[in-house]
Amino acid sequence: QVQVSESGGGLVQPGGSLRLSCAASGRGFSINDVAWYRQAPGKQRELVARIYGGGQTDYLESVKGRFTISRDIRRLTSDLQMNSLKPEDTADYYCATFFRGRWYWGQGTQVTVSS
Repeated sequence: QVQVSESGGGLVQPGGSLRLSCAASGRGFSINDVAWYRQAPGKQRELVARIYGGGQTDYLESVKGRFTISRDIRRLTSDLQMNSLKPEDTADYYCATFFRGRWYWGQGTQVTVSS
């Protein structure tokens, strides 16, 4: 079975930082194209950042300059470094990776930015 799992969420004050991690596992699995999404209460899911197989990255406009996505192909992991966090960043964050024609999703990790 393929499993994807996020970790690193928690409570942080505005202006603080968090590093989210996504780990994948599974026989013959690889991680190349990976995306981080988030969903705040009462809002639709939105793409936060994505790193493509070739290494290109895309970011949600509101997180540009604050968030950085990375991946470690050997470890089957992806990190989302989040700096200068704002209350509006509060959401459940999800990792998804595209492999052999489908997206594999993690269970999510909660991020709360509050004083």
